[in-house]
Amino acid sequence: MSSAPPPPVPPARLHVWKARASDARGPVLYWMSRDQRATDNWALLHAQQVAWERHAPLVVGFCLVPEFLGAVWRQYAFMLAGLAETEQTLRRLNMGFVLLLGDPAHEVPKFADRIHASQVVTDFDPLRIKMAWRRSVSQALSVPFVEVDAHNIVPARHASPKQEYGAYTLRPKLQRLLPTFLTPFPSPPRHPWAWTGDRGPVDWDAVRSALRVDRAVSEVGWITPGALAGERVLRTFLLRKLEAYPEASRDPAADGLSDLSPYLHFGQISAQRVAWEVRRSGAPQAAQTAFLEELVVRRELSDNFCLYNPHYDSVQGFPSWALRTLSDHAGDPRPYLYPRARFEAADTHDELWNAAQTEMVQRGKIHSFMRMYWAKKILEWSSCPTEALETAIALNDRYELDGRDPNGYAGAAWSVGGVHDRAWCERPVFGKLRYMSYNGCKSKFNVQAYIRRVRDQD
Repeated sequence: MSSAPPPPVPPARLHVWKARASDARGPVLYWMSRDQRATDNWALLHAQQVAWERHAPLVVGFCLVPEFLGAVWRQYAFMLAGLAETEQTLRRLNMGFVLLLGDPAHEVPKFADRIHASQVVTDFDPLRIKMAWRRSVSQALSVPFVEVDAHNIVPARHASPKQEYGAYTLRPKLQRLLPTFLTPFPSPPRHPWAWTGDRGPVDWDAVRSALRVDRAVSEVGWITPGALAGERVLRTFLLRKLEAYPEASRDPAADGLSDLSPYLHFGQISAQRVAWEVRRSGAPQAAQTAFLEELVVRRELSDNFCLYNPHYDSVQGFPSWALRTLSDHAGDPRPYLYPRARFEAADTHDELWNAAQTEMVQRGKIHSFMRMYWAKKILEWSSCPTEALETAIALNDRYELDGRDPNGYAGAAWSVGGVHDRAWCERPVFGKLRYMSYNGCKSKFNVQAYIRRVRDQD
């Protein structure tokens, strides 16, 4: 590790919530939330730069929120294992780490006041509840408070000042800015000033035992949480799968996906690091372009949607053309209607849909193509779009490792409400929304092979 101070973070990554001048001389507090890693983290690097200039200690605080947006033990277990690893890395860098418990709107300002923090830094998240937390924290703090976009390659606020219509409008903006922002990361140096208030390592076993969350949905064994595991998954993808992208990734019966989405969701790996390594991989240009379309354009389009549309998880967030066509077909007969319990139990007439739901429940991850089919059929077999959207979000957030994520909200809104899509041929129930069918899937991949693969994993 270098003993030189970290370089300045690009100003476009910074969003100032409170700029009040302060003569406080305590440690700098990095309120870690979305980006739960100690390396490749612009928010941590900015917090360290500020602390270095002040000759102050750096404290990282994570606020654990029980019952967060329907999350269950499956997601908490994955997150806590990653945080335990992150704490170890931070301590090797001579940075403090504290686990807070409760509502961040109260706990973060209270902790900042207790340690006499001279500044608070946090990372970017466009979800409504996270925005509300930051507003409350900003109002309660008496010291500067800065947000750093460490999640997007091109900072979301910088990429666009408004909600984009679709990938076709955001893509050229990102392509123009990528050369500036897709760069290698500096390594965080060991911090010279230790925090004297440190009480030692967190007892993670005690945290796991005491945490009161729904434990009915168990952990999954096919994936290992944490930054180191995420790096291994990335290397495997680069060496064995990227070259065949995107053909293999479009086949749900094949093992062609990167499997990086849980690590990206919990911030255990940086999308910028992934994109940088893909660019250096030597894989065919077509494969790189196809993968980066998903990693950069589609993923950052989701953040744009949630940042600028406060109704990202309701039908109010649908475009006007979709609302009109869904309204026109509200009275269409539905050949099948299922309550949420039947969907959750994978108890429909469609063996392909049942396999997708079973995959979600068993593995915490549906193949990306099947997630589109899965949500489209929930619309077709529900009494109205509102019920369909609520069912899709509830099941996704309960079982998927990467639930409660802009990608999930945007994907559900695309499937049920035409967000980021265009009008298609009109048909019953869907109106002009894009339609997906069992027969259409049969023309694209071996449906029975996918169903067998899911069944064999049981």
